[in-house]
Amino acid sequence: MSAEIIFGSIAFVTSIVGLLPQLIKAAQTRSTHDISMMMLINYLVCSIAWIMYGSYSNSMFVLSSNILGACSSLLLIFLKFSFDKEQINAVNPS
Repeated sequence: MSAEIIFGSIAFVTSIVGLLPQLIKAAQTRSTHDISMMMLINYLVCSIAWIMYGSYSNSMFVLSSNILGACSSLLLIFLKFSFDKEQINAVNPS
């Protein structure tokens, strides 16, 4: 097995696992107040940049791992907007 496949596999797995604990916790607790929006936006921008790089360099490991990372960050951004809005509405009902 080549070093490219070994390190590509490690990058792929760690990209998937990177935000998975946050996604699980957010879904279970319906709370995202302890997750930084700036961190999520940074992760998304970074993933998009790597997707662009991976498409130019034809690297399936870079593309696939960062597409999953971007999807995870987008989902967490959506959950953050949804859950934070719910918490604000619960504290200040209209």
